[in-house]
This record gives sequence, structure tokens and C-alpha cells, in this order.
Amino acid sequence: MQAEIGIIGGSGLYSMPGLTDVREFVLETPFGAPSDAYVLGTLAGRKVAFLSRHGRGHLLMPTELPYRANIHGFKQLGVERIVSLSAVGSLKEEHKPLDFVIPDQFVDRTRHRVDTFFGDGLVAHVALGEPVCEETAKYVEQACRSAKVNVKHGGTYLNMEGPQFSTKAESELYRSWGMDVIGMTNLTEARLAREAELCYVTVAMVTDYDCWHPDHDHVTVDQIIGVLVKNAENASNVVREAVAALPKARGCKCGSALSHAIITDKAKVPPATLERLKLLVGKYFENQNK
Repeated sequence: MQAEIGIIGGSGLYSMPGLTDVREFVLETPFGAPSDAYVLGTLAGRKVAFLSRHGRGHLLMPTELPYRANIHGFKQLGVERIVSLSAVGSLKEEHKPLDFVIPDQFVDRTRHRVDTFFGDGLVAHVALGEPVCEETAKYVEQACRSAKVNVKHGGTYLNMEGPQFSTKAESELYRSWGMDVIGMTNLTEARLAREAELCYVTVAMVTDYDCWHPDHDHVTVDQIIGVLVKNAENASNVVREAVAALPKARGCKCGSALSHAIITDKAKVPPATLERLKLLVGKYFENQNK
């Protein structure tokens, strides 16, 4: 194990302040190259791996992200928990710019992305009724409060496709559904993290009110960047507090998410598929190969 906690930095957070003993790892995975090099180091006495979701310099659109490679790379490094930081728009008056939301549910409105490791002769259906690791989320909420960040634990993240922001009609539709925040990346990550048996929690950092709000009906990148800078400072403090507080051993069920998910006859899985997914499913095929 080279790291125990993974941190995904979203828009505005392209590095992790406070890391010591820093090393960079350029990984290859069975699903291609991740978004960037993983930056490994020590934070609050814990081994962490940081990845810039969009690449340093923000080079990749949400639809272009190598989601499978990013999550698999964390698995290769020995990570068991992922704290994902993401810029979002608010769909409720109560979630103000600079507030953080830790959603416990997602709704998918994506259209153009691969969001499973499985296929090619190996089928698995993981449970996703509770898509966020509640154990990890509780520690992250406490970290927000310790860092004096206004936080709400709970709510629904609407995952849109992007890269365009919403039309006003879409924004009003999502509000009528009771959605809390809107973003472009995190449900895809949550799906894959569950398949990889990693704990996953989103820290949704509010930058704006999307286009529904009469005072915020024309969101601009410049406005968002100004909030991102402050959010990045708050996020760094939250991550440091959370990393320090998270227990060494997991008490959740995330680490056994595949135990009852594989439906394919194990004797019929193509060898090449099994080899590609060995890191994820190997322990469930050990007796098969004896």
C-alpha cells in the first residue's frame, strides 16, 4: 500500500497544500491513463494520494474524463477511501455560494460516458441504493465544522452531462424534483468507486445559484473562479481535518460490495477479461483457479 486515502480535486483545486514527502506517480491502468499524475505524500500523519480530476491546467471536459482509469489508479495505489471535491451549482436558496454540501443521493442525467468496469463476458450488479459511504461522510461533515465551513450533510446531487451549463427550463425542472446541487462528474465516480469496493464521499462546493435565481441568471466563468479560489482554501482545511480523523480500519460494507454482485458463471469468464479486472475481482475467483 502506497496510500490509504484518495483525494480528487475538482475545478479550482489542482494541488493539495500541506503535503510532505511528496512524490508523483504516473500510472498506467487496464483502462488507459488517468487524468494526471497521482501526487502522493503525507498529510496529517496519513498517506494520501491526490489526483487533479481535470488535469493540472484544467485540460479535460467532464465527458472526456478517464473515470475508470482514475478510480482504478487509486485502487492500484492501495487507497480504500476517496474524498471527492467538486464545484457545483445550487438549486436551493439555502445552499449559498461558499457553502459545502455532502450529498447522500444522486440523480443521473448523463448521456455520453462509460460508467462501469464490467462487460466483455463478466457481469456484476452492485447495490447503489446508498451511493455514498455514510461512515466516511460523517467524518467529513465533522471536518467541515472543525474548519468553520458552513455545511449541510444530506441532499441530492444532480449529475448533468455538460460541458454547457443548464438552460433555465432544465434548472427549474431539477428544482421541481427537489434536487439540491448540480454538477457534472461525481455520480460517475461514485458508481465506479462502489464497483472497486472503495468508500466514496462527495464534498460539493457551491459556487453559484445556477441560472434559476433571478440575481444569478447568467453564470460566468469569471464569477465562478472567484468563488473557487476561496472554496479551494476551505477545501484544503476540510481535507486536512478529515484525513486526520478518519479511522484506520473501515467499519462499512463498501469493501465487500462485489461479494454478491457477480452474476456471470465464473467458469465462463474470458481469461482476458478476468486479467483486466483482476485487481477488482481476483479475490472472488481464487478458488476457481485452484
